[in-house]
Amino acid sequence: MAEVLSQSQIDALLNSMMSGGGEEEPAVETDEKTFRYYDFNSPKKFTKDKLKLLKGIYDNYCRIASSQINSLFRVNCEVEAVTVEEQRYYEFSNALGDNDILTLVDVKCADSTSKYPPLLIHISQTLMVNMIDRMLGGNEDTTDIDSSYIYTELEMPLYRKIMDYFIVILRDAWSSYIKMQPRLERIEENPSLFQDITVDETVVIILLNAQMQGGSGKISFCIPENLLSGIFDIIDNRKRTEDEYENVLPDVHETIMNKIRGSVMTMKADLGEAELDLADIYNLQVGDVIDLNKPHDSEVMLYVEEQPWFSGKLGVSNKKIAVKINNRLDQTETERKEIQADDFTSVM
Repeated sequence: MAEVLSQSQIDALLNSMMSGGGEEEPAVETDEKTFRYYDFNSPKKFTKDKLKLLKGIYDNYCRIASSQINSLFRVNCEVEAVTVEEQRYYEFSNALGDNDILTLVDVKCADSTSKYPPLLIHISQTLMVNMIDRMLGGNEDTTDIDSSYIYTELEMPLYRKIMDYFIVILRDAWSSYIKMQPRLERIEENPSLFQDITVDETVVIILLNAQMQGGSGKISFCIPENLLSGIFDIIDNRKRTEDEYENVLPDVHETIMNKIRGSVMTMKADLGEAELDLADIYNLQVGDVIDLNKPHDSEVMLYVEEQPWFSGKLGVSNKKIAVKINNRLDQTETERKEIQADDFTSVM
């Protein structure tokens, strides 16, 4: 049976014939799904949660850096974290020019003795020259330089001084998660000579944008995979330890006592004190008696690791000098309980 055209199809066909064109084929709707490209030759090493954690850390870094720049250079500056991406090192190194400078930061973690590759920091020339100019007393609104600019011998010590400020902020930004001691290792004036990180090694690049009076610039952090994995391992181990501690929190007193019960501690008794002139001490002979200015039945102080804990009476037990404990000194007068046991604590 021939297909019957609807009125709308007939009108469309007539309009097409009058305009000299052929019949337009109706658009076919396809359920095409879009897929994200993934390179299986270089799989991702860090999850989205880890990168989100880094974003939060460097958001905190930006707040501290903004305050630091405002106070040091007497200029309004806003720093914000733009991107946190996992890439290959060559993507970072290829973006550097011949006259760019890399700052190598040696990072030591309090809970690790491993040696990690350095963290890299790059600051765009426009931003750095502007800060150096203001450090020398300049107040120009604009600083015009191009990629061919080369730092002078006078500017290099100031470059290092400014980088010290940015490196110290790293310790404060990470302090909520890990205790680290970042230290400026060296300034690399030729990035192409830097070989501590291979070109195919995975790195995480954090890009910050600094808006400063007189110009804006970028601050880039390149964190190698080995360094970042070591930091995350320390954070995860500490978190597991805290969880274990919370699980035993109801019995924490007993747990602590079980760990320290076998500790060896020194206990001594203070029989008394006496003051003598140097001449009297010089003339002391065997058999002389020193008056301690205390009655023979007075209380004796007992010290545990140089801390006074008990008071008692001097006596004899098994033909050895001993002290009978009567009171605990860490209790108030109304709360003191006399120990009824007749045992004597030997004094070594």
